[in-house]
Amino acid sequence: MSFRLIRSLVAVLCLCVAFACGPSKARVSPSQSPVISASPAQSPTAAPSPSPLTATTSSHIFVIVMENRSYDQAISGGYIASLAKRYGVAANYHGVSHPSLPNYLAMTSGSTWGISDDGYHALPLTGLGEQLTKAGVSWRAYMEGMSASCLSNSYPYAIKHNPFPYYGNRCPAQVVPFESFGSDMSKGDVPNFVWITPGLCNDGHDCSTAVADRWLSKVVPEIQATQAWKQDGLLVITWDEGEDSANHVLTLIIRPNSQAFVSGRHYDHYSLLATIEDLLGVRRLGSAAGATPMRDLVISGVATRP
Repeated sequence: MSFRLIRSLVAVLCLCVAFACGPSKARVSPSQSPVISASPAQSPTAAPSPSPLTATTSSHIFVIVMENRSYDQAISGGYIASLAKRYGVAANYHGVSHPSLPNYLAMTSGSTWGISDDGYHALPLTGLGEQLTKAGVSWRAYMEGMSASCLSNSYPYAIKHNPFPYYGNRCPAQVVPFESFGSDMSKGDVPNFVWITPGLCNDGHDCSTAVADRWLSKVVPEIQATQAWKQDGLLVITWDEGEDSANHVLTLIIRPNSQAFVSGRHYDHYSLLATIEDLLGVRRLGSAAGATPMRDLVISGVATRP
């Protein structure tokens, strides 16, 4: 074989190798931004908050969730109206869905999980309770009427009003019957985050606004008598959903030494979760990441009116 022929074969071989080893076609990488699916199969992801509430802190936060009243219906209660006259009122606050359950999930995980009923759905082990546990923040959820198992309905307790067992399909140790609430408050055994779900009558679900109003008139003073609330604590009273087309509900922000203040800014259950997570120093979950915290109502003193 001649030298010229060998050189030609080598050139062809090199050309083939070049094509084989050349750059591959570019791949499109998946987005790195957390996305909350409407499906119950996907867990909400903690994401950096766009505007964290950093101007104040609360070492103890109490949340009471009432049932099925639009703004005007709720504030017709005499005791509730007296609280509204003295403390902060979110006058443009809204539920995010119907019926009850998706609102409770939104308040505690930043997602409704695409759920549109009140049935039991086993969700991934996530949510506010799990988040606080991992962060070393103490918490307890008091459920009126709950029996030994938080997974069993036992009137007046309804699991649809207790979001915490949905995450991980188990009863967290921090979920306890409401019977222990009074003694815990009186002896000063108050965790950093307290959630309270009244029974189906006292929350207004099955009974009148007057009944719910009387129940609050007994429980709220117990909270206000604790050193945990007196020392820069925060009490939030909200309703899960309204009965009007706007899903407009009353939300009260009750702080020691605060002045009466009505906010007209638009808030919803994601705003509440964002506020809680900011104040307790944990990252926001799901849709709370893009929600506006209730800064004007939470910051000590009266902020600039909207």
